[in-house]
Amino acid sequence: MISQTVEYALRAVVTLAQQNGRPFTARQISEVTKVPGPYLSKLMQGLVRAGLVRSQRGLHGGFVLTKTPDQLAIWDVVEAVEPLKRIRHCPLGLKSHGTNLCPLHRRMDNALESVELAFRQTRLADLLNDPNSVSPLCETTEPIRTIALG
Repeated sequence: MISQTVEYALRAVVTLAQQNGRPFTARQISEVTKVPGPYLSKLMQGLVRAGLVRSQRGLHGGFVLTKTPDQLAIWDVVEAVEPLKRIRHCPLGLKSHGTNLCPLHRRMDNALESVELAFRQTRLADLLNDPNSVSPLCETTEPIRTIALG
């Protein structure tokens, strides 16, 4: 139900949320998330176009979220990358069904509705602050730091 593209985007955004506003490069994100570099770069461009992430150039550049983790829902990321397609009309094009979905398609759409609701209600902060789980994507809850050489 959730594509690899959406999974990768969520990994990247959660990683940025863990940085507390510090820029993180595509290479750093790729290393943490295990998303292939070229694929991640394309994905990050899409997140920038959607206004969820901005890029900073220069020596201490990288990507940062445009909103705080408590303002950004999983749904925002899903919608930016690969919107969930609800079933509004009969997928078979049966005129007699129209918007009156058959039991199969109605139940499928109900499941999609539940996923949408869960994603709309879950903020990135919820993922980062969940006391009953491990830290997302990382072995530590400490923000990932880099050492400047030179």
